[in-house]
Amino acid sequence: MQQIYRIMIIFISSVILGFAFNLFLLPHEVLTGGVTGLAMVFGLLTPINAGYWIAILNIPILLLGWMKLGKQFIANSIFSVLITSISMIYIPIVQVTDDALLSSVFGGVIAGAAIGIVIRFYSSTGGFDVVGLVLIKKWDFPLGGLIFTLNSIVVVISGFFFAWDLALYTMLSIYITGIVIDRIHTRHIKLNLMVVTSKGDDLKRELLANLVRGITVIEGQGAYSGESKKVLYTVITRYELAIIKPIIKKVDPTAFVSVSESMEVMGNFRRD
Repeated sequence: MQQIYRIMIIFISSVILGFAFNLFLLPHEVLTGGVTGLAMVFGLLTPINAGYWIAILNIPILLLGWMKLGKQFIANSIFSVLITSISMIYIPIVQVTDDALLSSVFGGVIAGAAIGIVIRFYSSTGGFDVVGLVLIKKWDFPLGGLIFTLNSIVVVISGFFFAWDLALYTMLSIYITGIVIDRIHTRHIKLNLMVVTSKGDDLKRELLANLVRGITVIEGQGAYSGESKKVLYTVITRYELAIIKPIIKKVDPTAFVSVSESMEVMGNFRRD
């Protein structure tokens, strides 16, 4: 059921992404970034629909992701790319508004939300999303900012082939898309988790069974009650907080929990 739910979310988000392209960006020749942006350039310069170009250009990048990110992730990504491509083929290119600026802003927001949701559900929309995810496995860069950097080449290309004002609209759209992606995809954000509990052994056992994180256990004592406590400390990602909260509530509802954002993590910390 969980996989069916994931596939449905990826399907809906990929269709929404097709709408963002065909209703807001392509009518004004405002592009999106990376491989999809290049596909839009080829779609505008050739009689071949951009949806076909997306599928063709993503083949080598998806092969890279297959080796680095796993079969299930790439299988989901192939599904997302195909649904986006089919959506762009069958959704008519309609100009919703005559204002290219409005189209750039709303197209960037909708595209960023769709891409962020797709990535959050263990998939990608292909292209530089895959390259960015491969890179952040080694370095904790914000994914949206990294994709924006990789996609900047499309702005230069669109400037040479089309008008430079449209290239600047493209830059705006890509920038907004990156910001929205970072609001949704927060795996790069690391959190310090400290739990003071009287059920330290039980809670430690549950956390180790559900996480891939090491935990430091410190013996403590309540200053007022004199009761023996255990302090559990670890560093987690923002995503893992949603897993941890119900575990703590189930094992020890009275536990004292402190969560703060970590500026930097060094040492043996698993990033995938």
